[in-house]
Amino acid sequence: MHKAGASIVEVGVPFSDPIADGPVIAASMHRALHAGVTPRAVLEMVASARTKTDGGILAMVSWSIVSRIGANAFLSDAAASGLDGVILPDIDTADAGAVAQQCDRLHLALGLLVAPGSSDARMREIVRHCRQFVYLLARAGLTGERDVAPEVEASVARLRKHTSLPIAAGFGVSTAAHVSAVTASADGAIVGSALVRRMESAADPVAAAVDFTRELATGLARRTPVAGANRSGGSQSLRAVP
Repeated sequence: MHKAGASIVEVGVPFSDPIADGPVIAASMHRALHAGVTPRAVLEMVASARTKTDGGILAMVSWSIVSRIGANAFLSDAAASGLDGVILPDIDTADAGAVAQQCDRLHLALGLLVAPGSSDARMREIVRHCRQFVYLLARAGLTGERDVAPEVEASVARLRKHTSLPIAAGFGVSTAAHVSAVTASADGAIVGSALVRRMESAADPVAAAVDFTRELATGLARRTPVAGANRSGGSQSLRAVP
């Protein structure tokens, strides 16, 4: 997927009570859990993949899992596996400060979710704990494919008042045209359900993932960034930023 055009690949850690995930990703987590996939198994997979790519790899993982294992232990193991960072979709900001400090020590990125309806005060509170990027919800509700590209320009503009970090937008981004529309103002587009659906129905899931990634990447080639968009690069830990 990196070779096909993905700057960063997000790996989901299966959870029995998915956070804001629609039916496609929730079903994939259910299948993974029944197949015996554990957080340890995910990190072992990442360690194996790391020998084959230097592209960015992030884990999306529930705070319930991290806190149950122990934040210090999980993050240390995550860094040792070769992960570049974690996305914690459901962490409370009261816990995020200590986690951010641990991520700093381990040179891990930390992405927290910002909803489009968040107040300016809430945005400021969330982004001060983010490290290396911010995950902006392109729309409210659950993850899932949509026919119409999400409108993110206004949300990105509000968020940029509070952070200079790269902003990646997800939830409902489903096609190359959506990628182009989203990255006209955001620094990255996150695609989940559309990718998982293609993999689950394919005879060769790996080939399906690579082909769809290549298709999505064409959207980056035709984007027209608006004034003020942050294209300055990124961090060494993430290795590559969209």
